Amino acid sequence: MANTAAATQPTINKDFYRIGEVSRLTALKPFVLRYWETEFPMLEPVKSPSGHRLYRQEDVEMVLRIKRLLYDEGFTIAGARRHLREQNGEGEGLSTTGSGSGSTSGAAAEGAAQLLSRKMLLDLRDTLRAFLTLLERK
Repeated sequence: MANTAAATQPTINKDFYRIGEVSRLTALKPFVLRYWETEFPMLEPVKSPSGHRLYRQEDVEMVLRIKRLLYDEGFTIAGARRHLREQNGEGEGLSTTGSGSGSTSGAAAEGAAQLLSRKMLLDLRDTLRAFLTLLERK
């Protein structure tokens, strides 16, 4: 019973999580987490003196964001990496500079267009999968 509660609530108040705990919390295999560390520079668990990976709460949240982008929203690894960089860059850029609002609004419009295109593509993919399912039944 306690394992299911831990699996559904990844925000246990701990300083560090070992890779097995993160694997259970996020429902991902440890090899996936290790691979994502090589692909996403913003995911950097610290290493203990004995060499074990220790994930902070921010790392666990980043893993969940990456998982959502890849599995739920259909991003590629490169697209998810770029999306996360842009999100982090936009937040920092907007808070540090007040000038350049024209370029910011242009970037926002471009981002909105990309989101709309992504949504259209995801809808198209779902429709094509539905057609394929219908064709396979015949």
